[in-house]
Amino acid sequence: MNILTIILAALPGIVTGGDARIEQLQKRDSILIADQVRYEIVVRDLDKDHALALPDLSGASNDTLTLVRGWQLDTLLNGKPVRSRNAKAAAKILRKPFDVRASVVLAPFEEGKYILPDIPVVRSGKDGADTLIFKGLEMEVKTMPVDTASFQIHDIKGQILYPVTFKELLPWIGGGLLAAALIALAVWLIVRESRRKAEAGKPKDPAYIVALRELDKYRSDKYWAPEKQKAFYSGITDTLKFYMDDRFGVDAPEMTTAELFDALKSDKDITPEMYSGLKDLFERADFVKFAKHIATDEENARALPLAVSFVTTTYQADIQKEASGEEAADD
Repeated sequence: MNILTIILAALPGIVTGGDARIEQLQKRDSILIADQVRYEIVVRDLDKDHALALPDLSGASNDTLTLVRGWQLDTLLNGKPVRSRNAKAAAKILRKPFDVRASVVLAPFEEGKYILPDIPVVRSGKDGADTLIFKGLEMEVKTMPVDTASFQIHDIKGQILYPVTFKELLPWIGGGLLAAALIALAVWLIVRESRRKAEAGKPKDPAYIVALRELDKYRSDKYWAPEKQKAFYSGITDTLKFYMDDRFGVDAPEMTTAELFDALKSDKDITPEMYSGLKDLFERADFVKFAKHIATDEENARALPLAVSFVTTTYQADIQKEASGEEAADD
């Protein structure tokens, strides 16, 4: 057991200032080795004209009791520290009587009783100077008790691993799904762009080839059923309209039946018989699509051959024109 005793030299004008105080910075029932404690005093009833001189305690520091932090001063009003960032407000506070708390931080490193030193403080003001003596305290430092009879040395334990919860994994799962969605979107855009470029590079089929290919889809008589006739007649007439748009230069997809045939009636490549039969086909299609008309099997059987005949006849007329033009050029 060590006892630290510091004997203070006799000082003139000594006045009792009160007792010093010990406050544990680690809140425990007792002070243990290496615990840090704050050793403090409070000088009361000061004003702005007072000055304080504190002793140097660095000489009291040794291997068993260490001075961790030197003096720190705090201004107190009503027992609470004053914190003011405004100089004007701070000056206003100092017009009233205030207290000053002075403290150091100590740390003991050996078990035993420590007699902490008395703290002399020289206070000077308009009325002169006096020395305030704050009585030192006794501090008992303990260590953790060890049962030497049952004490056993154990290996150092590894780090405790706690199970990962779904809440912890959720951000990673969400991030992974978002990254996968972005990658899928990027791949889809690249594939679509490559297909678009590939389609643009392919030679475009002639309008009559496209029309005959589309008309060939409606060769089955399954489209003659009443519930499928609307799709049957819509498919045939829409295909013919796109062909007419390309072949005759009329905006057939945007025209009504009356407007379309009014535009085609003066075309010399369409015979009167073809014109009459085609007009009858489009009018019947309008009745099926908009008036819920049910066409007969005979009418259904004539529809597709008529459309195919119209495409091939007008296409052959183009071929004959081209051949006549070439012969005239040769002559």
